[in-house]
Amino acid sequence: MINKESTLFERYKEDFAYCEQIIKKHSKSFYSAFSQLPSEKARSVFAVYAFCRQADDAIDRYQDIVKLNELEHGLRQMACGKVLDAPLWRALSVVFAKYDLQFQPFYDMLAGQRMDLNFQPPETEADLSSYSYFVAGSVGLMLLPILSSQAGKIQEPAKKLGEAMQRTNILRDIGEDLAMNRIYLPKETMQRFEITIQHLRQKKVTESFIQLWEFEALLAEKLYDEALSMMPQIDEDCQEALMAALLIYRELLTVIREKNYQVFLKKNAVSIQRKAFLLRSVKQQIKTNRSENNAR
Repeated sequence: MINKESTLFERYKEDFAYCEQIIKKHSKSFYSAFSQLPSEKARSVFAVYAFCRQADDAIDRYQDIVKLNELEHGLRQMACGKVLDAPLWRALSVVFAKYDLQFQPFYDMLAGQRMDLNFQPPETEADLSSYSYFVAGSVGLMLLPILSSQAGKIQEPAKKLGEAMQRTNILRDIGEDLAMNRIYLPKETMQRFEITIQHLRQKKVTESFIQLWEFEALLAEKLYDEALSMMPQIDEDCQEALMAALLIYRELLTVIREKNYQVFLKKNAVSIQRKAFLLRSVKQQIKTNRSENNAR
């Protein structure tokens, strides 16, 4: 028997295709991981990503508060049972009907974008963690009901995964952010390693900079490790995709190390070949783990 939500996914397949093109264009890492999901779950993730991408672009590309306000208006309309006549909103309405998504993380993500519009450099690691929740940990909470039938039990590790990914973004994009007069490295940590804004603007990879970068990278890696605790509560048909997303993103840190910490003059990425290797490794590891569990 075909349920109502499944027929909606089919009815609005063009709207989901629109969302899929957005993630396919803007995040090859997430797309390569989450395209492994069963069809309806994959399309649901793509719709959530499309919302986040539009919010991010409103500020980072256009510095347009009007676009951000329009997204918030669309959310509030949907919360009242009214769906705006646009591909993103039609697709998201199906996802909200299918899964127990909450609106608050979506509002939190928009609040994070407003922080970027009125940018204030973080003073402390706690400030950076707070910011990272709003722009990325919130995304973990958005996706969790799609990936787990026990979402309420694993919100903290989901937020930690989002924070780990955001901290990875920051370490990858130091040069790009400098060009926009944004420095996300906490002031207290920069002072600890005797790095000033002037040092960063010189775009030189010094020993002090490497020590600072590694300090931040180890914090991110600790968060990735802690996020793994939620894997047993992730639905079996989603474990492979989520683990792949985690490992591919974490691999960025390894790539940057291999490139001698050059984050000022180029944007580092995980190669297609490396992603394919990680996907195969995850598939094999999960298969082995399940075989061992069944043998007990």
